[in-house]
Amino acid sequence: MTPSANSASEAANYGAQVKEAAAYIESKLGFYKPVIGLILGSGLGDLGDQIEDAVYLPYEEIPHFPRSTVEGHAGRFVIGKLEGKDVIIMQGRFHYYEGYPMRKVVLPVYVLAKLGIGTLVITNAGGGMNRAFKAGDLMLISDHLNMTGDNPLIGPNDPELGVRFPDMSKAYDPEYIALAKKLAPEIKGTDGESLTLQEGVYAGISGPTYETPSELKMLAYLGGDAVGMSTVPEVIAASHSRLRVLGITCITDMAIGDELEPLTHEQVVKVANLTKPKFIGLVRAFVREAQL
Repeated sequence: MTPSANSASEAANYGAQVKEAAAYIESKLGFYKPVIGLILGSGLGDLGDQIEDAVYLPYEEIPHFPRSTVEGHAGRFVIGKLEGKDVIIMQGRFHYYEGYPMRKVVLPVYVLAKLGIGTLVITNAGGGMNRAFKAGDLMLISDHLNMTGDNPLIGPNDPELGVRFPDMSKAYDPEYIALAKKLAPEIKGTDGESLTLQEGVYAGISGPTYETPSELKMLAYLGGDAVGMSTVPEVIAASHSRLRVLGITCITDMAIGDELEPLTHEQVVKVANLTKPKFIGLVRAFVREAQL
């Protein structure tokens, strides 16, 4: 078999996996027709427990899906109603550092697109590199730096999934960012204070190690405001799939190179848990008001 034939076969196989996974999920949807997909990061999965008349679908039941192995990730889809709209939520995601190839990491994004969603809300927990931020802030992602060392689109392209060279100039939808900013003042935390939103550039690294002081200085110098180990591959796949994206980072710790202190995943989840009321309030308001 020639190299070009091999490439065509690989692309067709990946496209077939997307179709098979989507068909299985569709068989479980009942009367639901999700229009918004949500990917919930570390410590932020509780929003999935607020879905009305929910249908739960563990990842391990879905053809070709990997398993989420990270603490704080439930590892299932939740399908149902949120703010009057049909949604499909990922309680937990897959990461490059878990040992999965990039194409396996982003498989759910293509499946969600195949199911017919047009909007994807992607959330994560990240370290704040901007000195104006503080732990517990929420940051709207305006752009990203792909520092993972890989790209999920490397390899043969399936034109049914997207074009060979997708545009990334508006990977994070400007209208959605503006809407989230407009909604923020009405969001209250358990302390009664309104939500103050930050905005900035997310630097995506491979992990699973946290960054060294010199790495953080480099990322901040390059323009990063927050750093984390997810999201960037998924947004690349979402742009390839022509989905509109809203990205939100929960700043769980300050990652300033000159002032770096030891960090554990348990600390990250703890701060994300404290921030949940404002995070959930913002996402619910966005789902309610977004024009799809």
